[in-house]
Amino acid sequence: RSVNIVAFGNERDGLPEDNQQPSLIQSYLGRSALISQIDSSLSAGQVGNPVFTEYQACAFGNVRLVVHDFPVWDIFDSDWYTSRSLIGGADIVVIKYSVNDKTSFQELKDTYVPIVKKALSHCSVPVIVSAVGARKNGVPCTCPLCTSDRRSCVTTSEGVQLAKEIGATYLELHALSDFYIQKYFGGVLEYFMIQSLNQKSSEKMKKRKKMQKCHRVQPPQLEQPEKMPILKGEASHYDADLHNLLCCCQCADVAFYPEDLSTVVEAHKVILCSVSHLFMLLFEVKSPANIYDVSIVQTAKSLFAVESGSALPTVSHSTPACIPPVRVVVKDSAFFFCLPDILHFIYSGAFQWERLEEDIKKKLKDPEKTEHVLEKVKCILKTPGKLNSTKDCRSHQIKRLYNTSLRLFFNTPVLADVIFKIQGATVPAHRAVLVARCEVMAAMFNGNYLEANSILVPVYGVSKDTFLAFLEYLYTDSCCPASILQAMSLLICAEMYQVVRLQHICELYIITQLQSMPSRELASTSLSIVSLLKKAKFHNSDCLSTWLLHFIATNYLIFSQKPEFQDLSVEERNFVEMHRWPSSLYLKQLADYRNYVHSQKCHCAIM
Repeated sequence: RSVNIVAFGNERDGLPEDNQQPSLIQSYLGRSALISQIDSSLSAGQVGNPVFTEYQACAFGNVRLVVHDFPVWDIFDSDWYTSRSLIGGADIVVIKYSVNDKTSFQELKDTYVPIVKKALSHCSVPVIVSAVGARKNGVPCTCPLCTSDRRSCVTTSEGVQLAKEIGATYLELHALSDFYIQKYFGGVLEYFMIQSLNQKSSEKMKKRKKMQKCHRVQPPQLEQPEKMPILKGEASHYDADLHNLLCCCQCADVAFYPEDLSTVVEAHKVILCSVSHLFMLLFEVKSPANIYDVSIVQTAKSLFAVESGSALPTVSHSTPACIPPVRVVVKDSAFFFCLPDILHFIYSGAFQWERLEEDIKKKLKDPEKTEHVLEKVKCILKTPGKLNSTKDCRSHQIKRLYNTSLRLFFNTPVLADVIFKIQGATVPAHRAVLVARCEVMAAMFNGNYLEANSILVPVYGVSKDTFLAFLEYLYTDSCCPASILQAMSLLICAEMYQVVRLQHICELYIITQLQSMPSRELASTSLSIVSLLKKAKFHNSDCLSTWLLHFIATNYLIFSQKPEFQDLSVEERNFVEMHRWPSSLYLKQLADYRNYVHSQKCHCAIM
């Protein structure tokens, strides 16, 4: 017997001394009298930062307890299938946050709660929302109507509303003490653990009753169907794509110069604006009245000057002739000297702050200048109204901001330099993002094609909705099709533009949806699986076409009764007949068994 618990979120305030304290899960496991034989291990991500901690222990004497504690929400920034599998495989879900970190709570509420709700709609898992800590600006508030600490802390009413939204149990833990850990949090958690064990025992008993066999004559044994081919997803190369864009300087629309105009560094407005309100102000995406932060406005004026006219030489060869690059003079010589390293930091995802510090130290070899330049970078990356610390510039925090901020420029005319015309409608886009993320578009906009010097580009062969979903993936590195048919249309579009990872995501979505479809729905659906098979083969989706053939063979009794079954080719029909389930031999044995049972029935002598 086992219980699987998945915990998400960071309950610490973010202070250095607070990071040394044990987490909520660690405190419960160490203090509970019902838990023994605790073992923990860290799992690291690609950049070396721990993604989650795994705890294994014994509960109630003989129950195996497995806890996965995710202190950050980066795991949800990937595909929807990852979050669904995490929550779907859990017996209990715990969501934690600090009442003194309003920014993280707002991000949890706006970005991750919709994903959690969608994952919970596919399974029935109890959820505990734990608000940890005593509010720093006064006596801890327990009144749901209190608004005294609404500005800087997360109020009780906000936590209760969040719990109601996802159907969770709300707990407020003012301290990680014995009372709150063992009796309050532990009591609720152990109640759900017992409920989970009771449910599993009940299901096991029902299954055992169904598996009872006839003692007199055994029916034929039905073998399991052949295993379906396993499709493996492709790792994201989103950050690498944008970093390569800086290295090759394609479609650059910004040229930075020193005051003596001796050299130039090229960049892209949409990338810079996606991470910086200062660049939004500089390139007139936002006005000073919309920044609400005097330090950002003052830094923009003191550090940069946007030039107009032809006073500066034009060196960009990758921008269409009709769109001259914006010319920006950098007034600070030390900052301009380090500008290539700063741009590499931004384009690579803005998560290697320690490396940026080392690179600037080696270049300047002056502690005062180094600190001066780093302060300028912090101001560039600053969120208006928030005091940035070195901690805010590290690891996942800016990376998440960067990964989601390009969505702000998706399907908007702001900074757009190309317009797609499709089905009578227009869709604005940005060449820099398209070239970085799609090799076909890179060749189209930089080769000897009409599109290279055209603002208006027609698109044929796909619908507007499908093309918008394709562009959304290029901008955000994620997609969530609304149906199997939309996923197939998106797969065809991805094959047209040779975006392999998007093809794999669509394949996985189609497979996941078909696997979760009950037999009754599969028999009554108007969706043609054979038509999907034909399209997958025509558009070179070998993995999906092979899987669909196995799927038809595994559900032979359903598909063999459908008219579309006749549309299979001779080769496909032979494959299905060879791998069909149940097999012809089993059906023959089953018929013989039924005849035997019927012959053994006793008839009334009087009748």
